[in-house]
Amino acid sequence: MKNKRVTLQAKRIFSEEFKRQCVKEYESGQQTVQELGSLYGIKVQTIYRWIYRYSTYNKKKLRIVEMDESSTKKVKELQQRIKELERAVGQKQMQLDFFETMMEVAKDQLGLDIKKNFSTQASKSSGKGADDGTA
Repeated sequence: MKNKRVTLQAKRIFSEEFKRQCVKEYESGQQTVQELGSLYGIKVQTIYRWIYRYSTYNKKKLRIVEMDESSTKKVKELQQRIKELERAVGQKQMQLDFFETMMEVAKDQLGLDIKKNFSTQASKSSGKGADDGTA
């Protein structure tokens, strides 16, 4: 007679707070059920049970259909948006560098300190030895 080995699997117990956090991540759209399962090493059925128990709007007998494409599509759209924003920031930085260079040129060649005198009108002379009544 062969002896069968019996292996005991450790039963993990999760706190109610952790379960609610998982449900909140799912409901906010941060993670899908499959992503939560692989992230925390939990069976998908267990996560669905938590959703039915702790969710505010997902109740039992309500079919939840998740599209794998939707989360992938959303990530790609967000990455594209990040690239667009980075490009816009780069263009604005180039404009800022250009304007700062122009202010330096105006200061060196024309004697105008635009940074300090932006609200006053530029004089017709270069500003060197101007006869404005002050000594």
